[in-house]
Amino acid sequence: MLTRLTVTTTALLALAALSGCGGATESAAPSPSSTAEGKEVQLEAAKADCMKEKGFKYVAYVTPHKPGTEDDKSRMRGNYQAMRKYREKYGFGVFAEYIYPDAFNIQDAGPDSNPNGKIQSALSKAQLQAYRKAMDACQVSAVNKVLGLKLKSTEDFYDAQFKASVRARKGKLDTDPDLVELATAMATCLKGKGYAVGDTTPVAMSGQGQKAWLLKQDKLGREQMDDVPDVAPPAEDDKMPMLYMPTLTSEQAKPYLAKEIRAALDDLECGKDFYPAYLPKEQAVQGQVSAQFGM
Repeated sequence: MLTRLTVTTTALLALAALSGCGGATESAAPSPSSTAEGKEVQLEAAKADCMKEKGFKYVAYVTPHKPGTEDDKSRMRGNYQAMRKYREKYGFGVFAEYIYPDAFNIQDAGPDSNPNGKIQSALSKAQLQAYRKAMDACQVSAVNKVLGLKLKSTEDFYDAQFKASVRARKGKLDTDPDLVELATAMATCLKGKGYAVGDTTPVAMSGQGQKAWLLKQDKLGREQMDDVPDVAPPAEDDKMPMLYMPTLTSEQAKPYLAKEIRAALDDLECGKDFYPAYLPKEQAVQGQVSAQFGM
């Protein structure tokens, strides 16, 4: 299965679970809002208007999200006990997905909850192709109208989100002297445990463990496919990485998860002072980006 993943700390992957609301609506967009939720509603309304103009039915729909538990919220604040509880079971949240798939289904909605799925399922193959082409065009049109951007494709939109997130986090977090000091200490600790550590900036240290295991997963995925290179191209800071998820059974994933858990716990021990200082600041920065793009 092909997937696009932003290599970030586990807390960012859980961010969507702690924000967002939703439901189906066919009303016009509300008054302009600076919140992520408000912009998401506006984007959906603009997309629905665009589809109507093109002769297609589309219901403006904001996917509801499962509310975060107290453990989720504590973990995102860098609470040691909450982070340890999570990592003892899920590691960095990479290979655990094969063993605990339900735990990684962030969106609390069944496949039939989005009315647009039912609309598309009633179309012929030719109609569906036309519908999806129109929907892609309307997604771009809505983004440009609501967010004031000048994008040409949905791919441009995701790349713009990624670049904005990278710029914001590096600009504000990698220049924080307290975080720099804590990240350096964390790196020294990990090196002492035998881990290879490259970039020791705060942003890099926050996700270096998860990134290492995502790359292991990507290597397995590439080995299963005949039409992609076995070795991933060098990562670029301003581009969202393309990662290939292998097909694994739960039993096949268990040995990888066991090693991942050990690495995640070592990472936590070395970062027990770093994470409580870093994660709340990162969440604040990412929240600004989310509001900017209606994520």
